[in-house]
Amino acid sequence: MGQTVAIILLAAVLAGGIYLYLRIRKSIRLFSMATFGTEHLIEGIQGHKDKLATTPKSVSGMTGICLPQIQRDFPEFSLEEAVQKAEDQLKAALAAIERQDLEPLARASKELRSQVGLRIGEDCRAGVRERFQSIKIHRTEIARYQKLEGCCVITLQSAVEYMYQKEQLAEGGALQERQERKKGRSSGKGRGQRRREGAESELRRIQTRYNMELMYVQDAEKLAPGATAYVVVCPQCGAPITSLGSKHCAYCGSAIEPVNSRVWSLGRIQEV
Repeated sequence: MGQTVAIILLAAVLAGGIYLYLRIRKSIRLFSMATFGTEHLIEGIQGHKDKLATTPKSVSGMTGICLPQIQRDFPEFSLEEAVQKAEDQLKAALAAIERQDLEPLARASKELRSQVGLRIGEDCRAGVRERFQSIKIHRTEIARYQKLEGCCVITLQSAVEYMYQKEQLAEGGALQERQERKKGRSSGKGRGQRRREGAESELRRIQTRYNMELMYVQDAEKLAPGATAYVVVCPQCGAPITSLGSKHCAYCGSAIEPVNSRVWSLGRIQEV
């Protein structure tokens, strides 16, 4: 009698487990079909990852609002030139990180060189090398325009695609490679050996966004006493000059010496 009861209970538990399994499997398939268009969840997740890897990121497009404001302050501002400059320096920054050498940023601002230098230092201390291949910039828009104390900042946002790899080098490999490159040595065999000693991550396609800050810095020493970085007065008639890019007074027509110590320069790059 006891054995019969035990068998019945075991059969009931097994039946319940099978029923629950079938219900869960059905729910997973329905969810996968609704979300990914396939009954197989793992296949759907992988397909979604593949789609994300080939779909450019959206960017914060405030160009239509910000550009008129910028051009009122800086009539000679060229968005095309600014975007080209920022995109070129973004590519140069990624090349410098990959090479672990600031040479590609020889003409960049001190701020950008310092930022990239810190990234290179972190990679060297960790014994890794980051690789950025097949870099493609899909779209760049103005994301924000700010008037801060002493400077103006235009934040450009770019949708960027590249093949990325973080390679773990053998101890001392990164430093030795940089030293050899500076001396003009090829040492191809040695580099290959060091790479095989380290564990390499898989080269994969990345879709991401970068913010790039263009800065126009005012020279406070050239401002009249009590004036701010944004409202100066005409040296001839005393009328306020509210357009930062103006070279002539709107009231009397007198020439105005620019008060900027630097024209637009790329000060910082940030992946977002």
